[in-house]
Amino acid sequence: MSTMKLYNYWRSGTSHRTRIALELKGLSVDYVAVHLLKQEHLQDAFKAVNPQQLVPALDTGEEVLIQSPAILEWLEEKYPTPALLPQDPQQRAKVRALAAIIGCDIHPINNRRILEYLRHTFGADTPTINVWAGTWIGAGFDAYEALLAADTQRGRFSHGDSPSLADCYLIPQIESARRFKVDLTQWPLIMAVEQACMQLEAFQRAAPSQQPDAGS
Repeated sequence: MSTMKLYNYWRSGTSHRTRIALELKGLSVDYVAVHLLKQEHLQDAFKAVNPQQLVPALDTGEEVLIQSPAILEWLEEKYPTPALLPQDPQQRAKVRALAAIIGCDIHPINNRRILEYLRHTFGADTPTINVWAGTWIGAGFDAYEALLAADTQRGRFSHGDSPSLADCYLIPQIESARRFKVDLTQWPLIMAVEQACMQLEAFQRAAPSQQPDAGS
């Protein structure tokens, strides 16, 4: 089987969550950097890979998959061990809901293209952008923290005692929150989950600072 290729950018949250899942599954990929600041995602070469011109995109060797939620679900179905979703349907729904708080309600309105639009169309400066991002991160993290507190069966991670799909989403969003100067001490349970995750090599290897294009 040919090696998969991951088109991504080191600081992209959606790329980060995909790298975490790949690392947890023990899968190796060829790292293909797409430099967002140099607008490489908007050039014809990448448009031929992903018509939406967003990262990540995963070339499986058979076809190119886009949209990180779809990629992560495909990885779970194609490579079910170790599992990132519980076996019980109700518990699976809980993990997916945690992931969706970030993937559907926080990340999209903190994404780079949205922030660039606010800057260039409405004249938002960096402090304003930080307030904007922090508002939606705070709303989502408040809910996430409450759900963690309500889960009496929870172990060290977002669900149970092993990393799940929810953690793949959470850790990149924490990274993003720090860039936007959000005070993370408000959410001690989330911080404890991050500490547990970052003890694992998979999360360490997937971190933005460890990528070949880091700092570019």
